[in-house]
Amino acid sequence: MKLKRRLHSDTRSTILIFLVPAFILYFMLVVFPIFQSARYSLYRWDGLGPITRFIGLENYKEIFQDPIFWKSLKNNLIVVFFSLATQMPPALFLAIILTGRIRGKSFLRTVYFAPQIVSTVAASYLFYYVYEPTFGLLNNLLKGIGLDSLTRGWLGDPSLALYAVMVVISWKYIGFYMVLFMAAIEGIPNELFEAARIDGCSSFQVIRKITLPLLSGTIKTACILSIVGSIKYFDLIWVMTSGGPAHSTELIATYMYKKTFLSWEMGYGAALAFVLFAIAILLSVGFSRLTNKKAEGR
Repeated sequence: MKLKRRLHSDTRSTILIFLVPAFILYFMLVVFPIFQSARYSLYRWDGLGPITRFIGLENYKEIFQDPIFWKSLKNNLIVVFFSLATQMPPALFLAIILTGRIRGKSFLRTVYFAPQIVSTVAASYLFYYVYEPTFGLLNNLLKGIGLDSLTRGWLGDPSLALYAVMVVISWKYIGFYMVLFMAAIEGIPNELFEAARIDGCSSFQVIRKITLPLLSGTIKTACILSIVGSIKYFDLIWVMTSGGPAHSTELIATYMYKKTFLSWEMGYGAALAFVLFAIAILLSVGFSRLTNKKAEGR
C-alpha cells in the first residue's frame, strides 16, 4: 500500500513538473496580456509615451457610441452564422462519405483538406485575383459562358464584398472540420454499425440513429471553434479588402488593428480587444448552454 502511494505521489510530481513550464508560457502569452489589455483600456495612450492619462471607462463609452463598431459587430455575427451554415454541413457530409466504402478516398481526403494547409495570405491573394473585375477568373468565366450581366466588381461592391470573402473562408476551413468529424466517426466502434446492418437498417438510418447522436459532442466542439474563430477573424479579410469598401467587410479585429496601429489609439484598441474577448466568451458559452438545454429536453 505504501509503495502504491509513493508511486502515485511520484506520478503526480512528474505530471506537475511537466505542466509548470506550459502553464508559465500560457500565463505569460495568454492570461497576462488579457489583464494588460484591460488595464490599457482605461487610459488614453498612444503607445509611445508614458501611460499616465487615466480616463476610466471613457474608451468603452466611445466604443458603444461608435457606428463603425456596431457595423463591424454586425459583420462579425454574419460571418459567424454564415460559417456555421456553410462549413459544418459540408464537412459532416464529406466526413461520412470519406469514412465509408468509396474508391479513391485517400486521394479525395487530400484534395478536400488541401485548402487548410494553404497559407492564408496565399489563399487571399489567389482569390483576390479570382475576383478581380477586369482580368479575374470569375468574371472571365461568366463572360465565356454568356453571362456577362452577372459580372461584378466583387470586392468593390459593398453589398457583395463580405459574402465574396466568406466564400473563401468556408472553402479554406471545411477541410479542417471534415478531418475533425472523420476522426470522431472512426472512433465509433464498428460493432454498432455491423449490428445495425444485421437488423436491416438502411444507410440513412445508420447515420441518423448511430453516427449523428454519437457525433453530437464533436459537432458541438466544432461549432464553438467556428464561432470563436469567426469572431476573431482577421488575416484573410485584411489582405483581401482591409475592411472596405465603406467598412462593408470591417470586423472588430480589423477595426481594432486600424485603431491600434494606424491611428495609434492604443487605449481604444485595447478596449476593442477586451470587448472582442468578452463577445467571444459570451457567444461560445451561450451556444454551449443552448445546445445542452436542447440535449436535456430531448
